Amino acid sequence: MSERIGVVGAGILGLAVARELASRGATVTVLDKEDHVAAHQTGHNSGVVHAGIYYTPGSLKARLCRDGGALLREYCAEHGIPYEEVGKLVVASTAAERAGLKRIAGRARENGVPGIAELDALGLREVEPHAVGVGAVHSPHTAIADFPAVARRLAADVAELGGSVLLGHQVRAVRETASGVEVLAGTARLAFDRLVCCAGLGSDAVAAMTGYAGDVRIVPFRGEYYKLAGGAKDFVRGLLYPVPDPRYPFLGVHLTRRVDGEVLVGPNAVLALAREGYTWGDVSFRDLRDILTWPGTRRMAAAHWRTGVGEVYGSLVKKAFLRAARRYVPILTAEDLVRAPGGVRAQAVARDGSLIDDFVIDVHGKVILVRNAPSPAATSSLAIARHIMSFIPA
Repeated sequence: MSERIGVVGAGILGLAVARELASRGATVTVLDKEDHVAAHQTGHNSGVVHAGIYYTPGSLKARLCRDGGALLREYCAEHGIPYEEVGKLVVASTAAERAGLKRIAGRARENGVPGIAELDALGLREVEPHAVGVGAVHSPHTAIADFPAVARRLAADVAELGGSVLLGHQVRAVRETASGVEVLAGTARLAFDRLVCCAGLGSDAVAAMTGYAGDVRIVPFRGEYYKLAGGAKDFVRGLLYPVPDPRYPFLGVHLTRRVDGEVLVGPNAVLALAREGYTWGDVSFRDLRDILTWPGTRRMAAAHWRTGVGEVYGSLVKKAFLRAARRYVPILTAEDLVRAPGGVRAQAVARDGSLIDDFVIDVHGKVILVRNAPSPAATSSLAIARHIMSFIPA
């Protein structure tokens, strides 16, 4: 492969794609508007390397999560990047949730997740002594990693393979030509044979520039976190998750140990007031107009407004977060929770208001659009990069 290929987005996925392309002989240029890599979703997530226990068997998400997790483990070992198998417990706090646990255990086994065990209340306490519940599914090989460090290493790989990572280069216009694709990024005009867009929160805006807006838009949801203070960090050994509501791609408030020793509590899912709306004070009226005028947003809100109100309440009232955490670790007190930085999830919403849960990759001539790459995109990034190669002639 001797093509000149542009990649929009210097998050972990864009950089993984760029590295894969460069390793196959392409001349690669990564474009990003920020002054550092992993500035948004990659740098604001909880650091969990998912094992693939939730996803529909046979789905692209399930396959790429399992393949990507294995590749990521090897990559972290090769480059000395923090990676630790701390294990995950999905906990049923009531008898009514037992059916959900059975469903998760079945899916995990169909997806080939190793070591899956169904635990009773006593078995749960043996894994997490301060946790409570009527039962749990244990995934012992679910891990945590330093995703920003992975992204920085991928950027270094791109450079070593002869590519470029151009930061501070916001994509302003895209035009297909007879010979390829022209891109205006910052003040630079660049010509490529092909363009791959991995723009995350800006993926629908970049898609519109290419002329392929499609019937999907990104609706940003802010995920807010607390972290455990002082000795409370010792109350959680690994990862504690609730049984998820199958109606939503969000997993609900959970407790997550990180490679730096912190333990996060969260996230919730609050409609952000800007594409990069990390706090209530981050407001973009232009972004809000785009979000609220999309028919899918209104239809989604009409179907799920009660849940939305509950999420806003949890955002504004600390005791709601504490109540959610105490369902699983009742020893926690309000003093054990301190605010931590949040993140914003790029949630793709279809015109009919449905929340798109699987990875979505479209190809239009010389342009490849990653329209939706939700969690576990960081886990799956190296496998997604290889999958994208199947759309590019050798």
